[in-house]
Amino acid sequence: MTAPALFNVAMAEDGFVNITAGPSKHKLINEDVEASNLWLYDNSTPGPEIRATVGDRIKIRLINNLQEPTSIHWHGLRIRNDMDGVSGLTQDPVMPGEQFEYDFTVPDAGTFWYHAHNKSWNQVARGLYGPLIIDEQQPPFDKDHDITLVIDDWRVKNDGSFDEESLGSLMDWSHGGRLGNWLTVNGSSRPSFTLKRGEAYRLRLINTANARILDIDPSRFGALVLAYDGQPLTDVAPPLYAPMLLGPAQRLDLVVTPEDDFELEELSGSSPFAFARFKVTGEKSNATPVQYPRPNDLPEPDLEQAKVFEIDMTGGAMGRSVETTYKGQVLSRKDIRTTGQVWAFNGVANLASDPFFSLEVGESVILSVMNNTAFAHAMHVHGHHFRIIERSGASVDDGMPWRDTFLIGPNQRVKIAFVADNPGKWLFHCHMLEHAAAGMNTWFQVKRR
Repeated sequence: MTAPALFNVAMAEDGFVNITAGPSKHKLINEDVEASNLWLYDNSTPGPEIRATVGDRIKIRLINNLQEPTSIHWHGLRIRNDMDGVSGLTQDPVMPGEQFEYDFTVPDAGTFWYHAHNKSWNQVARGLYGPLIIDEQQPPFDKDHDITLVIDDWRVKNDGSFDEESLGSLMDWSHGGRLGNWLTVNGSSRPSFTLKRGEAYRLRLINTANARILDIDPSRFGALVLAYDGQPLTDVAPPLYAPMLLGPAQRLDLVVTPEDDFELEELSGSSPFAFARFKVTGEKSNATPVQYPRPNDLPEPDLEQAKVFEIDMTGGAMGRSVETTYKGQVLSRKDIRTTGQVWAFNGVANLASDPFFSLEVGESVILSVMNNTAFAHAMHVHGHHFRIIERSGASVDDGMPWRDTFLIGPNQRVKIAFVADNPGKWLFHCHMLEHAAAGMNTWFQVKRR
């Protein structure tokens, strides 16, 4: 169905919402620092929140005012392949001064996001991303109790401005990716939110960083987990472990019913770093109990009949190296330095002309991924959600949450399973965006019967 979805941007007469990608000035830390040269959607960081209801038709016209090609990927949405937004695979890049119209129907309610998908290591780092929220038909939280938190880490210089000169560093590409030194939430430093005591709130956390894994412990403020990567749990529950790791591109929906002030803290350092504060006011009220969102309808993979494909991740600094092919040519040591292709899947760097594997619509698949590198990776499957069925040789209990991005540690094996029910050409890549640019990129094909 077509509905007048709520967009925080202007709608054109033809029903399309115009979003412009272009250069913009923005002060990342405070008003006293140098303005940064960023690339933003509609001069906003993050880009404008796009909000619709499950089943809605979304029509977005991307206007490219950059000096290089771009495109938009709708991260986590199981939509038509030609709308997935991957330059060079599902569409031609949108050239400077040109436009592209995205038109698709959203099948799942949840927390998603959109970001540039041409030279993503460069364009996302400069700010080309925004939240995409798909509401339930009857949202359990009203707009005052539903808070989106877009988290990014920026690399800034001593004057507080964005460090654009370090983009493309081979050191970043071959190590842990581009790590920033300044966290923002919704484009601001350490913002504060005011909540009402005893009332339930949904907090939608979106990690848009190029490479940083966030360590967060929701149990420190009594939160429960509602959803992972936009997919609600069957039963709302405390965190599975603490601290929780929120990798690049991953999302985490929490519900909190606060009694006292609390903070969102990043815990990977020597001491907790509070990056968002919540002030709780008023007397405790007899709020109506919340009816939590129900899971979306996703097909369960048939593990007995599933086709199994092995992925051997190699390369990078201090990792296992193998003979690597890039664009049909075996790379020499000099070639690796000049091309920047320092990572490989099964000895192939970046997109090959042929798919890594092909399936027919409806077939189940298991990807057995072995990380023979010295770094963690955030692996993203386009067009599908999956379940993790095995990690480090140990089977995972039934009912594990659906995800579209999973973390895999050094020297670890992870097996995921899903039903290939969405026809087209789909990317599988590391969402440490420098790693993807440097070789951790492949694709698979789902063919109609």
